[in-house]
Amino acid sequence: MMFANAQRIGLKALTCRAQATTIARRALFPSTTPAAVVSSVSDYTFNRCGTPPISHNFSTLAMDAIPLKKTELGTVTRTLETLDMSVVEKIKAELMEADVKNDGRIDAEELKTLLRSHNNTFTDSEIIEISDLYYAVRAGGSVSIDRFIEAIDHAVVNADKGGRHFTKREGHPLGAGSCAAEYMGAAKSHGNYTSEELDVKLTHVKPEGIKDTIALNSVKAVRFFFDTATGWTNNSITTDKVLQRVIFLETVAAVPGMVAAIIRHFRSLRKMQRDGGLLQMFLEEANNERMHLLTFVGMKNPSYAFRVAVLGGQIGFGSGFFLAYMISPKFCHRFVGYIEEEACSTYTKIIDAIENAPDGSDLAEWRTEPAPKIALAYWKLGEKGTVLDLMYAVRADEAEHRDVNHLVSEMKDGQVNPMFDPQVKLDMMLRKYVRDIMKAN
Repeated sequence: MMFANAQRIGLKALTCRAQATTIARRALFPSTTPAAVVSSVSDYTFNRCGTPPISHNFSTLAMDAIPLKKTELGTVTRTLETLDMSVVEKIKAELMEADVKNDGRIDAEELKTLLRSHNNTFTDSEIIEISDLYYAVRAGGSVSIDRFIEAIDHAVVNADKGGRHFTKREGHPLGAGSCAAEYMGAAKSHGNYTSEELDVKLTHVKPEGIKDTIALNSVKAVRFFFDTATGWTNNSITTDKVLQRVIFLETVAAVPGMVAAIIRHFRSLRKMQRDGGLLQMFLEEANNERMHLLTFVGMKNPSYAFRVAVLGGQIGFGSGFFLAYMISPKFCHRFVGYIEEEACSTYTKIIDAIENAPDGSDLAEWRTEPAPKIALAYWKLGEKGTVLDLMYAVRADEAEHRDVNHLVSEMKDGQVNPMFDPQVKLDMMLRKYVRDIMKAN
């Protein structure tokens, strides 16, 4: 395949490949009995998207069924609901070996040691991320070995309960609140896409209610007028038309994420409350769209008239979107979700045109022409990454933005960023760990 040079991503959000059914964070463990824990692709799904969930570092692997057995061990403060005694004993032995301080507790560095002993299951980046997260949720502290075992039991038990989020009153076994979401998880690597993630499926969220309908029709109307004004047709795609189109659109696409982040930032300051980690996610989204622009500008230098049109578009669209977001953030995110659906469609047509272009044409040259250096570095396309590889990576970015915005449009106020919920992240790690323990038995 022509995009084979693109290196594969180890890291998630947001692949979008499987049927989505719920808005909140949810592990896909459709167990019919408490005794069974079945396979999962990701701990997050999307409501009504008709797309697969966004992939993440700690996607849970298929787990063997664990017999439901009441178990007590040492000073464990509650009866374990799922873990078998033999599994518990092996876990405790590994925890004690990792406990280099010999204080019966596990801190972030000792957790890192524990996970490194399972380096066939956890990558280096996963180990670093989860140990940093563990340090954050424990405020640099540790947790007893027995409490750690309870956390593993909780993670397995609640896998088929939707991976529920604990309240402050109940408390997560590891003490994982939501404060870490405020400053962690903002950075995302866009350079590790797998071939499956690059194979984006075109999806559509059917509108429900008047707001969704208005958002969809608004996007359709804007696309119609823009296509008409620029003379864009699917039957006459050229390299010049592609670059002119994507450069203008990316100057607009980078606006919503920044507007959302700014308004959420000021609201957090004004109310002196947490934002749940969403504003960081939208800042990253805005920067990702900006990187699209900087890459394509490296391939074509826009004229002064074009730059004036961009200025007018930013003033008009930016001002309108700012006011609309203050009135209804959910409407705006649905609107952006539909825009990104169109973006995925556009990049799919561009990719098809490149791959099917006759030899010797300008489009055909993009199959072998090296991508700009900024693209090779940002998307980690490799030394020989082509423009076609670049188009696949950009489309994967747009697919992530599509599903993230559709998801956020259905979130409840005050909900923690489902793309980076500390509790869910830790539970995914624990399930992955215990699965590897059982696999070795």
